[in-house]
Amino acid sequence: MKDSVPLSEKRPVVLSGSDLSVEDLGAVAHNPAIQIDLSAEAEVAIDRSRDYVESLLDQEGQIYGVTTGFGRLAEVVIPPDKREKLQANLIRSHSAGVGQALAREEVRAIMTLRANALSRGHSGCRLVVVQRLVDFLNAGIHPVVPECGSVGASGDLSPLAHIALAILGEGNVEYRGVVRPTWEVLQELGLEPLTLREKEGLALINGTQATTGVGTLAFLRAATVLETVELAGAMTLEGLRGTPEAFRPEAQAVRPHEGQRTSAARLTALLADSEIRESHRFGDPRVQDAYCLRCMPQVHGAAREVFGYVRRILQVEANSTTDNPLVLPEAEVVISAGNFHAQVVAQALDFLAIALADLAAISERRIERLLNPDLSGHAPFLTREPGIESGFMIAQVTAADLLAEMRVLAHPASVDSVPTSANQEDHVSMGMAAARKVRRSVECLEHIVGIELLCAAQAVDDLAPLRPGKGVKRGVAVVREKVPPLSEDRVLSGDIEALSELIRTGALANL
Repeated sequence: MKDSVPLSEKRPVVLSGSDLSVEDLGAVAHNPAIQIDLSAEAEVAIDRSRDYVESLLDQEGQIYGVTTGFGRLAEVVIPPDKREKLQANLIRSHSAGVGQALAREEVRAIMTLRANALSRGHSGCRLVVVQRLVDFLNAGIHPVVPECGSVGASGDLSPLAHIALAILGEGNVEYRGVVRPTWEVLQELGLEPLTLREKEGLALINGTQATTGVGTLAFLRAATVLETVELAGAMTLEGLRGTPEAFRPEAQAVRPHEGQRTSAARLTALLADSEIRESHRFGDPRVQDAYCLRCMPQVHGAAREVFGYVRRILQVEANSTTDNPLVLPEAEVVISAGNFHAQVVAQALDFLAIALADLAAISERRIERLLNPDLSGHAPFLTREPGIESGFMIAQVTAADLLAEMRVLAHPASVDSVPTSANQEDHVSMGMAAARKVRRSVECLEHIVGIELLCAAQAVDDLAPLRPGKGVKRGVAVVREKVPPLSEDRVLSGDIEALSELIRTGALANL
């Protein structure tokens, strides 16, 4: 499902708990000017859920996290006069994260997802609590959230607690580019800290939104790289005088995986009307190209299949109730369940990291073929004066280093459960570890594909005056707006960074 309306034109994004798209989430994360509202239906559902919780407070029987302690302490009954303190203590004690702070965009994604989940009306908190999350987003108040401290079960407790801490007026927030004490910013804006009532602290921190938020932004970034990989591959094929025959629709029809067919069609379009291809159509002694060229539809297409699966998981999770206990006023029941367990998201993100590593592997092999004179038909390392100059030699070394890291990151975090909370939480997902891994994997892949673009553009230029396919020609032109051809050795770091940033903008994704 792809959103057809330009995200920048959407005002506002209305949270109902049921139809938040991954694209809308990305737009809200990256553009603080987008207004967030709660739907009227969400407000009714939130109020109904809270009314039901309050109707139970004076009845006999205990409700986990409402009239009892948490985790291993669930058997401890909390008297009415201590219940507000219980919720505040929950937030303070669980704010135990460490490490680098999450990016502002990631915090905004997490806050949006939490507000959307609470909007479903199965969490038992007051409307004012959900509205405060929305108010923070609209005002550009972003709690400082350390990236480490969640095992992705019983919710992303620590990251979400650091967000909830700001609702109490505690901790630090980033506001207008400056990190300040929360109470100071609230005072400046005329906002009072909230006192949390029964279930509300638990409702704020018991969910998968940190894993899902960080993972969704990484996924959206990765989707842009995937489209750019097709261009880089097509550019390399032209630079190596390869053949697009393997991409013919007839070959795809007899193995009709949708991702493979999409990739083959895109490559064919990028290579259309190529003079380079026509120059070696006849008389070329090569019967077939190496796998890194010939099998691009199969490898890139496999990644497309993974992306489709990951998108579906993230879309469902973005519109789910993931805290505990579940408040179900329609059924007149409160259920202690396990929707806070992020295994389905963690596994999806691990799968995504595997797919990204394979895209990096095939891209690195294409870089090697471009630079190896025994395989390329070009001067060694695409130099002008081999021996005196090294050309792009070390750019391939950089790609190899990044690829090695990505292969380590491809090891799944979701198989590495570490029991917590006195063995009450004895199987956890390690979802945040999976999200952090895939975020770094995307960054590495952007650099590797940037290196391929750098080398492939040079190889295509060296075949002038023959013109490449029309899509490749457009791609080379965009690359050349950022990076000139290599006429002699120069520092390449800036070139690689410039192309990596160009990839992130999506400028090369839809040529």
